[in-house]
Amino acid sequence: MVNAASRWSSADYARNAAFVPRLGDAVLALLAPRPGELILDIGCGDGALTARIAQAGAKLIGLDASPEMVEAARAQGIDAFVADAEAMDLARFGQFDAVFSNAALHWMLDPDAVASGIFAALKPGGRFVGEMGGEGNLATLRQGLRDELVARGYHMPAQDPAWYAGVEEFTRLYHVAGFDQVKAELIARPTPLPGGIADWVKTFRAGLMDVAMVPEWERDDVASAVEARLRPALFKDGIWCADYVRLRFSMRKPG
Repeated sequence: MVNAASRWSSADYARNAAFVPRLGDAVLALLAPRPGELILDIGCGDGALTARIAQAGAKLIGLDASPEMVEAARAQGIDAFVADAEAMDLARFGQFDAVFSNAALHWMLDPDAVASGIFAALKPGGRFVGEMGGEGNLATLRQGLRDELVARGYHMPAQDPAWYAGVEEFTRLYHVAGFDQVKAELIARPTPLPGGIADWVKTFRAGLMDVAMVPEWERDDVASAVEARLRPALFKDGIWCADYVRLRFSMRKPG
């Protein structure tokens, strides 16, 4: 089932989240795509990073649960499809030399199903490389939004609908799925937000506000209030900075 808290506007994403693919250089280098390889991008979003993989000469298929984001990816020439990686046979697209994912796995709340699907979709010896939100990701920012919504009387789920795994949990899960050479590390990456906290909230937490049943007319006010609430913690030297923590990983399917 697609995570209801993961809802995206391609226009808002392009305007306020361009830093996500722009900060993908390190994980792209880890993938090291080669000409002629067939690569699956899970959670391809608007295709900005997928297109950079294609520039290496690889052949790409992109999957995303958001029809709007898939449409944006197709506009870039990406062979993209709407798909729920938790609930489908990824191998129906063929078997791939590599699977890639950036800033997407943490929205998939059945990680065992995702891991099994990726394993089946890879050729023997194929690699899975990517990056996702890791343990402690956005702790200050998420708490600020939660506190604001609770103060306004909205009901919040006990846990945010996201999977921010630690290294041990992630490594164990993918070993159980059948992978070897699993390497994972947590990377603290404070990230400047050009549009401030308010634009971040409206772009990245539109789905969470859906879950909390915040009406559209109140969302701008909520976002501004969260920004004011978090100014002491996240506004330094004239720059808004989000407390991102990434989990970067690589692994192989045994040959």
